Amino acid sequence: MLEIREVGPRDGLQNEEPLNPERRAEIISALCRTGLREIEAVSFVSPRAVPAMARPADVLELVDRRSEVRLWALVPNVRGAEMAVDANIDALTVTVSACPVYNEKNVRQTVAESVAAIGSIVEIAAGRPVDVVISCVFGSPYTGDAPTAAVPDLIGQLSDLGATRFTLADTTGMATPHLVDRVLHKTGVDVGLHLHDTRGTALVNAKTAIDLGVTRFDTAVGGLGGSPFARGAGGNLPTEDLVHLVLDDPAVETGVDLTALLAVADDLAAAVDHPLPGRIATHGPAR
Repeated sequence: MLEIREVGPRDGLQNEEPLNPERRAEIISALCRTGLREIEAVSFVSPRAVPAMARPADVLELVDRRSEVRLWALVPNVRGAEMAVDANIDALTVTVSACPVYNEKNVRQTVAESVAAIGSIVEIAAGRPVDVVISCVFGSPYTGDAPTAAVPDLIGQLSDLGATRFTLADTTGMATPHLVDRVLHKTGVDVGLHLHDTRGTALVNAKTAIDLGVTRFDTAVGGLGGSPFARGAGGNLPTEDLVHLVLDDPAVETGVDLTALLAVADDLAAAVDHPLPGRIATHGPAR
């Protein structure tokens, strides 16, 4: 069974005009009713840096939380982790880049400093899952290359510090099926993938990974999103596109109600006041 972590409420909305906490909570609550079991709902970042993610604790307080759904928060540092834990979050995501140049430009830290900070965040998490999202795995917007060799060592260091799982991010949509194959043969398939669709390859990259044995994916309803800190980062792999891709495959289940998901996509398009890029949200399912 595929484990889909819906990141639309966080990664999808972070570039949009801010929605109030009530509206964001409505969207998250609706996603909880689609069969999704993992939702990245908020981030505890500076509202000056990312205004659309302001008041995360208020959003969580308003969500119609369900016992079968695990809510995640992105945290950039120790203070963010403390705030997320105080808000009763279920699990934390943190980021570090496989590209040293990107890491220093993005968070103003060396990779080693970020690794040490993640160790502190793991302690604050107090047993909650901590997923390290490793950015630029398939290519850097600054150096161009895919720092494949650095990734297994980074995973090893962070595993030793107590990180519970890892997600490999195609930050600016540079991955191809061949590169996905090459990276996964170095890391193994017990990882998640966070794919961006900048060059229209997210879905075929996901299918390549599924065929290799990957079962965890970050997706965003409607294909909304992309990093505000990475030039050229297109939207995320649309949740409904991935669900639709495997509808006829008896060996792959998602547990997600596609009709309910498309209703959320329609509501989200109204909330952000523009069409969403997802193909199934735009054209509908094949049948």
